Amino acid sequence: MNVKLISYTPDALNLLLGTKNTRLANASDPATWTDEERAEHLAYMRDTIKSSWEFVDYVFRIEGVTRAFTHQLVRTRTGSYAQEAQRVVNVADRAVAVPPSVAADDEALNYWNYAVDIINGSYQALQSRGIPRQDARGLLPTNITTSIIAKFNLRTLHEMAKLRLCTRTQGEYQDVFRQMRSLVTLIHPWAAEFIEVHCVAHGTCAFPRYGSKECPVWFPALDNTPAREEARKRFWSVRYEAAPVAHGGKAM
Repeated sequence: MNVKLISYTPDALNLLLGTKNTRLANASDPATWTDEERAEHLAYMRDTIKSSWEFVDYVFRIEGVTRAFTHQLVRTRTGSYAQEAQRVVNVADRAVAVPPSVAADDEALNYWNYAVDIINGSYQALQSRGIPRQDARGLLPTNITTSIIAKFNLRTLHEMAKLRLCTRTQGEYQDVFRQMRSLVTLIHPWAAEFIEVHCVAHGTCAFPRYGSKECPVWFPALDNTPAREEARKRFWSVRYEAAPVAHGGKAM
């Protein structure tokens, strides 16, 4: 696989801070702030309403990945996508990615390769008989490789990272997302804290039943069941309403 960051929002940090600042009627330009002020406001933004994060966009070209992966990727409704069209492109002899579990078993690999050869030969034979490519593609395996361009804003990447970096996610998706995160943080190092797996971001496990049984990252403190039960009791026993005010570019 190959992941490239082909476009991103210029001057993203100042835009991010500026949009949040505008919401609180503070006219100062973040470009004039000290590094300490910018870091302070950035830390504040990570713990508040995330609407301003949507102003920062990243566009990735992702190549040599399986259709199985892209089917999962496009389920993220808040992304934009342009994918290679099997309806019109001849993908005869296109690589079909072998899962590690199959590659590790010689007999399973023989079955896999046999099936792929039959499918590819049949796909070409159908086209040679005048069957439209859009119909012949129905034979193609899910793991045939493809390419896709995907655009996400920072808020979407933040939400995706919490689960798609998790060890419970299929390996190909983990690998692609690790590359996406690496590319973003290379140009915007400050974004690293915005794009984190759930356990690192929140100190709890997103999938505790899985985590306690299998995840190599899991440790008992990640199970927040007792804290949730205590919070449930407290929350449903009160009715409270905050009254925040803007002060120093923050809602206090």
